[in-house]
Order: sequence, then structure tokens, then C-alpha cells
Amino acid sequence: MIPLIETERLVLRAMVREDFPAMAAIWQEPEVVRFIGGKPRPVSESWAVFLRIAGSWAIEGFGQWGIIRKTDGALLGQTGFFTGMRGLGADFDDAPEAGWVLTAGAHGQGYGREAVTAAHRWFDAQPFGRQSRAMIEVGHAASFAIAGRLGYRPIRETEDLGDRVVLLARDIVS
Repeated sequence: MIPLIETERLVLRAMVREDFPAMAAIWQEPEVVRFIGGKPRPVSESWAVFLRIAGSWAIEGFGQWGIIRKTDGALLGQTGFFTGMRGLGADFDDAPEAGWVLTAGAHGQGYGREAVTAAHRWFDAQPFGRQSRAMIEVGHAASFAIAGRLGYRPIRETEDLGDRVVLLARDIVS
């Protein structure tokens, strides 16, 4: 079962088939992909990711949620955790990876911080929630700000799919 999380302005919920057109459209927005590979994602790739999101909950017990604005029910993006199997080294690959993306129309309104913080609050309360990782493209100030507020620290800079990225770690110590 995928938990439902409510914040003041948002609902984080399982993605449903009807969310796919909005999700695919988000990944076509130039402002969204500017720091995530730089190119709009083909619809077929968005579909594969959409299915991986559902599969992650079934296999791993964690995954990503759709970020829904309460006032109008709009899908603003996605956030949560996944296993990327990126082959970037044990210091990165041995923990779940956190990720977040918001439609350009929702940028700069605090929705990202609100959603990502709520997702981490849930994750931290789980038995597997002691460690997480994140990958952020060099220059993506908004994502670095969110990661910093949550306690992520840089591990190292590397290249992923042709982009310069910073790998980050968050380890909760009791």
C-alpha cells in the first residue's frame, strides 16, 4: 500500500493511470529538463519511468508519489525515493536515491520544499530510512537549496549521461 501524505497545500499520493499525460507533459517542459539531462523526455521513456514508479513500491516498499495541489487537484510533479542502479559506486548506489521534479508553473512557490520535506519525513520513519542519496546537476541552485535544508552533503562530483552532477548523501544518526 502506498501511503497518502497531506501537507498544508499538497497531497502526495500514488500515481494513477490518469496522471500519465500530465507527468509526460512535465518531462517535456524545457525549464524542467534544463538541469535534468537538458532534453525533453520522449513519451515512451516517461511511460517506462511511470511503470518503474509503480514497481518500486511493490518491490522496494518505497517509491515516488504524485504531488497534487489541493486547491485544484493538479499534478505538479513527483517526489520520493527509488533504487537507481546507476553504477556510480557503493558510496552512492548502496542507499535509496531521493528525487523530485515540479512543473515549471509551480517553481518558486515553495511546493518543492513542502513536498520533498513531507516525503523525507515519511521515509525517515521507516526501518530502511536511515540513509538516502541524491544526484543534482551542477548549477541547479533550487534543488541544492532543498537538499541542503534536508541535510544532504556532497560526496563528490562526477559525470552522469554526459552531465556534470554532484552526488549527495544524507545519513540519519541516532
